[in-house]
Amino acid sequence: MSDTDPILSLVRPAVLALKPYSSARKEFTASAGAAAPRAWLDANENPATPSASLPPQIPPREVVLNRYPDPQPPELVERLASLYGVAPAQLLVTRGSDEGIDLLLRAFCSDGRDSILITPPTYGMYAVSAAIQGARVVSVPLVRGKNFALDADAVIAAWQPGMKIIFLCSPNNPTGGLLARASILKVARELAGKAMVVVDKAYIEFSGRSSLLDEITSTPNLAVLRTLSKAFGLAGARVGATIGSPTLIAVLQKIIAPYPVPAPVAAAALAALTPEGIAAARQSAATLAAARAELSAKLAALPAVRHVWPSDANFLLAEVVDSKRVMAAARAAGVVLRDRSREPGLENCIRITVGTAEQNQLVVEALSNA
Repeated sequence: MSDTDPILSLVRPAVLALKPYSSARKEFTASAGAAAPRAWLDANENPATPSASLPPQIPPREVVLNRYPDPQPPELVERLASLYGVAPAQLLVTRGSDEGIDLLLRAFCSDGRDSILITPPTYGMYAVSAAIQGARVVSVPLVRGKNFALDADAVIAAWQPGMKIIFLCSPNNPTGGLLARASILKVARELAGKAMVVVDKAYIEFSGRSSLLDEITSTPNLAVLRTLSKAFGLAGARVGATIGSPTLIAVLQKIIAPYPVPAPVAAAALAALTPEGIAAARQSAATLAAARAELSAKLAALPAVRHVWPSDANFLLAEVVDSKRVMAAARAAGVVLRDRSREPGLENCIRITVGTAEQNQLVVEALSNA
């Protein structure tokens, strides 16, 4: 668009200045020297949808398209609540976790007055959503020397009036490690009545650990984000859940779009949330966790790799000798990875999604040629 475009004079200045969320996929298609993509290992997707291999439901679930769907499909809410061990009144179905992030920002942060706190390096949409809402962003970095641990005392000390939300990602994206449960709860309890503590648990299934949902009733300023995008392999369906106190869920119900869950999406989620589908997702997570360990060992042995961080997610963060050279070698092999070098504390670091055995071998071969 031209600077003289009359539309630009009407757009909010904060939006004009906004740096949007970028993906490796866009960068890959625009890059020179890229081969035809053979392995998409940039977005932490499951390489398959576990429930897709199961026999179809009989009779098949009818999907009605000429009527608007339920704003919160009762059966889907009940299945998700059962999966996560919470009451239906504690759960809101959203379009992935990203909608939950956006709703929380809109519910709690006033433009130009309020702020959020993030712990970089971390998921980029917390800051993007804050910028769209006009909320300031305060950063308290994770401690790199302790495998990117959460500094609970520093987070608590950074709180100031108007800081409404603390976003914590555990397992953290892009570093892969869990934040200590005790540290998260310390932050939530010290800031009770002062700020919401929102814990993003998108990758928790790959860790074999609990997701803090048992603490929500006793810690009302704690909220948890979950998704079916990763372990359940439904990234294309966009099904997430924001879980918190019934009071919080009632507030978010006021501002969510009227019909956020399309009928085909609800049907796909329900098919994945049968006992067989849940078992398949758990087996998939276990299989990827085992592949993660194998890939980590192979990467650590390569001359181009300096360090591979321990991961509780379905991806690995690796420090390499030269990230530009590694990314060029990957593109030439048709392997799409995510360069995280522009984030604080992650110079020459790349993020690699754990894929199939064949895809993982392509990564090892590409980095061997870097």
